[in-house]
Amino acid sequence: MSDRPSGERVREHPREAESTYAPVTRVSLRDLIQDPRYRHLRRRVIISVLVGVGVGVLLIDWRLGVTAAIIAAIADTVYQAQLVSSVPAWRRPSVAERHTEAQLRKLERNGYRSLHARAIPGTDAQIDHLVIGPTGVYAVDSEKWDKRLPVRVQSHRKLFHGPFNMKERLDEARMEASEASRLISEALGREIHVVPSLAIYGPRIPWKILNVRGVDVFDGSRVRKWITRRERALTDAEIEEIYEIGASVLPARYPED
Repeated sequence: MSDRPSGERVREHPREAESTYAPVTRVSLRDLIQDPRYRHLRRRVIISVLVGVGVGVLLIDWRLGVTAAIIAAIADTVYQAQLVSSVPAWRRPSVAERHTEAQLRKLERNGYRSLHARAIPGTDAQIDHLVIGPTGVYAVDSEKWDKRLPVRVQSHRKLFHGPFNMKERLDEARMEASEASRLISEALGREIHVVPSLAIYGPRIPWKILNVRGVDVFDGSRVRKWITRRERALTDAEIEEIYEIGASVLPARYPED
């Protein structure tokens, strides 16, 4: 109902035609340089110029400087390509998963298969990386912690990040691996053990690999060494079978469609 007095008539104004004119703006070189989408290209150009000038001046040969600049640009392109993740950036809680995924990608040539950002049905939990390869099956949780706070343990039972007890994170990592083991084993018809782990990026880790409350804890840069240091346990056929079952029983957290 209207609160306008009954005797008052509403004036109707003719509706003006909406303009469809869109002004054409000129894009300057400065605008392109400041565009965040081209940040990686700006960095690549700066690196190439610095390397090229440095080598050219030191060796007093501009041709060697140009060659060094080209090599630097190629090296930066390859490095950035290794950090590209199969999980879209807006869906990730941190960049830690990207660094781990880049390491795992290098294991593919050795027969390892990886599943990233897999959900555990019926829970809010997520396995950041499920790795299946010649040495076994692994669940890797990638964590980015404040590098200003020290990491320490007490009696192999308690993990601390500064004053914070990280028991909850250890319990989550162990639960995720246990659930993955149960689901894969039931579908496969035989027992498959999934090894839980916590790969930490940021603060210095004062040990190489340490098992705390049943979870292997280590610096994120050691992911590949941690996986490959064990003896061979699975055949190529078993790896492929477990990979297919893992993809089935542990759905992707972020389906492409």
